[in-house]
Amino acid sequence: MPSTSPTSRFASGATAVLVATLLAAGTAAAAEAPRDVVRQLADEVLVVLKDKSLTSDAKRQRIEAIADRGVDFATLSRLVLARNLSKFSPAELAAFEKEFRRHLSVTYGDSVDSYKNEEVVITGDRDEARGDKTVRAKILRGGAGEDILVDYRLRQVNGEWKIIDFIVEGVSLVSNFRSQFQDLLSSKTPAQVIALIHGKNARGEAIVEKITPKGT
Repeated sequence: MPSTSPTSRFASGATAVLVATLLAAGTAAAAEAPRDVVRQLADEVLVVLKDKSLTSDAKRQRIEAIADRGVDFATLSRLVLARNLSKFSPAELAAFEKEFRRHLSVTYGDSVDSYKNEEVVITGDRDEARGDKTVRAKILRGGAGEDILVDYRLRQVNGEWKIIDFIVEGVSLVSNFRSQFQDLLSSKTPAQVIALIHGKNARGEAIVEKITPKGT
């Protein structure tokens, strides 16, 4: 089966749930288990998606507000840059984080209208290095197609569990973007890469061209 772009993959069937969960996470006290944080996230997202009184823009804005509270975009951005992090000045790093956060919203945030009564089930969790936790979940699509597996990697930040990566059917968002930025930064300066992302955001274009989930 041919590989699919992240936009088209997430735009089929369970997109609204996947997109929202890619961009959102609930906050919680350190004593609350990571799987409870993800459960809270799923419930909060589904309330927004099911609210027929909200416009598409209003839904996106609410999801982005949840994301700003619950996703550690600073850590996520550093993980994406990896060995290229040292090339960025503090000002460039702040600009990259802002543009990258916007890029996730631009790339995945236009599919909130495709929600088709999917539900989210937490299936387990496991310990990771650095004290991180991975929470495993399944997007139940009913008769709309095969269920979709999503793992959420969380890390404690100032006493709160926050999401730092998403693995959809075995494909890590961080790893996928990291490989793309490594290629870009092999021939471009940080300022040029930031300008590139800014331009793609303005045009609504994706940086990552293809992603091939396991089983496709």
